[in-house]
Amino acid sequence: MRSWLPSSRSKGALEALLYLLGLTFRGFAFVHLGFAALALVLGEEAWGFLGAAALGFALGYLGTFRGRPKAQPQRAEVFAGVALLWLLVPVLGAVPYWVSGGLAFLDALFESMSGYTTTGATILQDFSLSRSLFLYRGFTQWMGGIGIVVLFLAVFPQLHVAGRQAFFAESTGVEKERLTPRIRQTAQAVLLLYLALTGAAALGYALAGVPLFEAVANALATVPAGGFSPNPQSFAGYPPLAQWLGVAFMFLAGVNFLLQYRLFFRGEVGPLLRDAEFRAYVLVVLAAGLALSGYLYTHHTYDLEASLRHAFFQVVSVLTTTGFASVDFAQWVVPAQAILVLLMFVGGSAGSGAGGIKVVRWLVLFGFLRREITRTLHPQAVLPLRLGGRVLSEEVLRQVSVFILLYTLLFALGAVALAFLEKDFVVAFTASAQAIGNIGPGLGEVGPMGSYAGLHPLSKLLLVGLMWAGRIEVVPVVLLLTPELWRRLR
Repeated sequence: MRSWLPSSRSKGALEALLYLLGLTFRGFAFVHLGFAALALVLGEEAWGFLGAAALGFALGYLGTFRGRPKAQPQRAEVFAGVALLWLLVPVLGAVPYWVSGGLAFLDALFESMSGYTTTGATILQDFSLSRSLFLYRGFTQWMGGIGIVVLFLAVFPQLHVAGRQAFFAESTGVEKERLTPRIRQTAQAVLLLYLALTGAAALGYALAGVPLFEAVANALATVPAGGFSPNPQSFAGYPPLAQWLGVAFMFLAGVNFLLQYRLFFRGEVGPLLRDAEFRAYVLVVLAAGLALSGYLYTHHTYDLEASLRHAFFQVVSVLTTTGFASVDFAQWVVPAQAILVLLMFVGGSAGSGAGGIKVVRWLVLFGFLRREITRTLHPQAVLPLRLGGRVLSEEVLRQVSVFILLYTLLFALGAVALAFLEKDFVVAFTASAQAIGNIGPGLGEVGPMGSYAGLHPLSKLLLVGLMWAGRIEVVPVVLLLTPELWRRLR
């Protein structure tokens, strides 16, 4: 007869998840306290930040009291914990928008989820939020881009086995990479690079003529490939030099952070140049940018410099899933828009701030297709699957195939549901693609100069779910829907 008491293994898994969630909530409580202090200094409404801080402390201490940092959960439980973390943190983050920003709670949740998942889709129309809320809005993307677990793993030594497992559960790619033998040191290295890029972006934007407040807010949204700008015109409201700098920093936001750390802090150029994903990423940027430049130069009124600038800005913005706009590309000719829509399904590099499917997964899939075609001609041939000189296991191929299948299925279901709700296929298709890819703007009503405010409430809720699923790379969502997982945690 099965006992009603939890097993030691399931109890340990639950304790680890509670401690991870509790420590995260406590950390975000201090973040909200900091923004409350900033709001008071600026003479602005602070009750929303104070309410979020109080709720964060309460939930945080409850989780750390009932949890245990040295518990050893299994892989499935860790994935479930990361999924819950990415769902609950945006709920807490919605409180300042709701209380101090005057948004309805669903709109506040949409804005918060879009921020933490670095999507950049907004329900704002008049951009009348306070300066503290605009900075908070950018800071949510900054935290979401580096990864909540990575950020707290770099700061809090209390995260032991569960923290290390969560690090790999949250990191992206087909093979998990670490810079040093100690995961915490790797997280600290990523954080150091992240801070350096953010500072450089803010300084560059300011020197290019962007007002200081907006330069900082845009930098907070650039490095994580987020896309929230305090300017309702996004980068279309800034000088050409600022737009070219945006291209450069968005490009870096889509490159593996560990490879960038080796380049900028250790002077190691070789690992970056030898990386198959980086070479493919550069090739996609150049090919799409030049093709789009040609369309803009021949079908619109831009001169050569403007054609190149707007083309490469939008290519890099969409490919890295940042979502900034230097122009309203919803007004471009259809072939030019088609290039950008295609890039929505590519994504940036694994281990970067970018969302989407990721370049490395497409390399694996194309390698598999090439191998199967060769096997058709040579059935007895032994053909290992290689990527950048490394032999990939069949397990990697299985994981990539499952991810792309689930990603495509969720996108398609989302697009169909949105089409029924909005009665507009262009809006439905691009809104679903941008949400699960964490991109931001779509076409039509939800274009780069538009807003998601006018969508049906159920559409907003569906997009919140797609943004969440895209940020945690789909599979943990499926795990949460699996009855076996909950039986193990019971």
